[in-house]
Amino acid sequence: MTQIHNNHHQQRHFSPEHKKRQGNSWIWLNAGAIALCIILVTGLIGLIAVRGLAHFWPSDVLLGTYQAANMWAKQSTDTLNKTNSSAKNSAPVLLAGEPINKKTSPANQLQSAGYVLDTEQTTYERLLLKTGNRDLYGIDFIWILQDWLTDITYPENLVVIERMAWGNFYGFIRNMSIRTPANQEQPAGKFAHKSAWENLQQRIRQVEDTRKAIQKIEKRDIGTVNYQLEQLRLAEKRARAANKAGRQDQITAEQEFYWQQQTVSLEKEYQQLTTQLKQLRDQINQDYITVTSADGIEKNIFLKNIQRIYQPNAMSLWQKLALYFTRIGEFITEDPREANTEGGIFPAIFGTVLMVILMAILVTPLGVIAAIYLHEYTKENMISRFVRIAVNNLAGVPSVVYGIFGLGFFVYFIGGRVDAIFYAEALPSPTFGTPGLLWASLTLAILTIPVVIVSTEEGLSRIPKSIREGGLALGATKTEVLWRLIIPMASPGIMTGVILAIARAAGEVAPLMLVGAVKLAPNLAFDSQPPYLHLDRKFMHLGFHIYDVGFQSPNVEASRPLVYATAFLLILIIVALNLLAIMIRNHLREKYKTLES
Repeated sequence: MTQIHNNHHQQRHFSPEHKKRQGNSWIWLNAGAIALCIILVTGLIGLIAVRGLAHFWPSDVLLGTYQAANMWAKQSTDTLNKTNSSAKNSAPVLLAGEPINKKTSPANQLQSAGYVLDTEQTTYERLLLKTGNRDLYGIDFIWILQDWLTDITYPENLVVIERMAWGNFYGFIRNMSIRTPANQEQPAGKFAHKSAWENLQQRIRQVEDTRKAIQKIEKRDIGTVNYQLEQLRLAEKRARAANKAGRQDQITAEQEFYWQQQTVSLEKEYQQLTTQLKQLRDQINQDYITVTSADGIEKNIFLKNIQRIYQPNAMSLWQKLALYFTRIGEFITEDPREANTEGGIFPAIFGTVLMVILMAILVTPLGVIAAIYLHEYTKENMISRFVRIAVNNLAGVPSVVYGIFGLGFFVYFIGGRVDAIFYAEALPSPTFGTPGLLWASLTLAILTIPVVIVSTEEGLSRIPKSIREGGLALGATKTEVLWRLIIPMASPGIMTGVILAIARAAGEVAPLMLVGAVKLAPNLAFDSQPPYLHLDRKFMHLGFHIYDVGFQSPNVEASRPLVYATAFLLILIIVALNLLAIMIRNHLREKYKTLES
C-alpha cells in the first residue's frame, strides 16, 4: 500500500497538469518583470519629455511686491534674502517673473540659512522665480518665500523680451527711438495703442531679416572667399616646395601671374563683402526701445539684440500654442548661444546623425568580413577560440579606453603621417593630425565592431548546412555561395548587429571628448565648399552637449530644462535610427524568406 501511495503521489506531482501550472507561474513572473521594465522606461522618458518640453511654453508673468530688502545685493541664489533685520520691516521690492518651481522647506532649515522668520509656521513654501534681467541684477533666477510675495497681478502690458545675449528681459516698454544719420534720437510714439505695438513687431521682423542676411554673408560668402584664399595659398606653397625639392619643373611667369591675379580678385571680392556687411550692420544699429524693469530701472535695448518680444499675459491659448511650437522649431534648427544655455542645438543634431551614419558605414563591412572569416573559413582550433574570446572581451572594455586608443593611434599616428605626406604645406597647422569627425567615427566603429561580429556569426550559424552543400553541388564556388545565398539570408542578423551598434554609439560621450566632439563647432562638417564633406573638422554631439550644459554651465537653473529637452531629443534620434534599421531588416527578411524555405 505504501508503494502504491508513493507512486500515486509521484504521478500527481510530476503530472503534465502540475508542470503546466508550475510553468505558468514562471511565465507570469517574467511577464510582470517585463511590464515593470516597460513602465519604468516609459515613466523615465515621460519625465524627461515633460521637464524638457515645458521649458518652451510661454507662461504668464506675475508682478508682485516682495517684502524683503537687499534683493539684488548678492549674486548667488543660495544667499539671496539673507538679511539681519525682519523682512516685515524691510522696504518692499517690485518683482516680475515666471514661476518655475515650488518647494516646501522646514522653518528651522530656512532660519539656519539666514532667513528672519516672525511667524510660528513649521514649513514655508519657496518659489523659484525666473526674473531675467541678468544684465541688471547679475542673476536671472531667485528663490523667494511665497508668503512674502503680495499684491500679485498679471498686467497685460508687461512684456518678455528674448534677447541674443543676457537672457530674457521682463518689464515695460516706454517708447521706441530711431537714430538719424546725425545720431539724433527721434521718438516714434508711446506704446499706448495697438498700432505702435504692430509697428514694433514689424520692425523687429525687418531687423531679423537683416540679421539673417549678415549671418549669410559672414558664414557663407566671406567663409567661401577665405576658404578659396587659403586653398590658393596652400597650392602656391605646395608648388614652390615641389620645385625646390626638384619634383616639379621651374615655376613659370604664367603661374606667378595666375596666383597674383586670383589673389587680387578674391581680395577685391572680400572688400566688397565687408562693405556690404558694414552697410547692413549700420541699418540694424539704428533702432532701439526704452524699457523699464519692474522696480523702475530704465534701459535701452537695440532691436538687433532682440530675438522676440511678446506680452504673455495678453496672449490667447492659440497664440501661446503657436509660439510654443515656434520655440521648439527654433530649438531644433538654430545654433546655440549664451554658452549653450540659449538658442538651438542644430549643430549637435547634425553632428550626431552624421557621425552615427559614418560609423555604421565603417563598422558594417569590417564586422561582417570578420564574422564570415571566423565562421566560414577558419577551423575550430585554439586560435579561433582565442579570437572569439578576445572579441567578446572587447565588448566589455570601457569606452574611454577606446577614446585613448583613437587619440594615440588614429589621430597622432595615422593622422600625423597623413599630414606629413599629403598636407605638408599646411604644417605646422594639422589637418588630419587633430581630433575630427573621421577619427571619431573610426573610434566608435572599433568600439562597436564586437557587437556586429557576434550578431553576424549568430545569423550565419542559423543557416542550414544543406544550403551550402546544395550550392556547392550545383557547381557554384564557395565565394558565389556566400555572396548569392549565405550573406542575403544572414542579412537580418547583420542588421540586428548594426541596430545594436547604433544604439550604443549614439549615446557614447567619453571617447568623443578625446577624438573630435567639442563644445561649439563654428562650421558644420558638411557645407557648400569642396570637398563638401570635411572629415577633418570637429563637430558637436548631443551626448557631449548634455554633459557640457548640465555640468559645465555657470547658470544651472537656465540650463536644467535644456538638459532634459536635449536628452529627450537624443532618445528620439536613437529611436528613429533604430526604427529605420529595423525596417530595413524586416524588408530583407521578407525578401529572402523564400531562400530559407
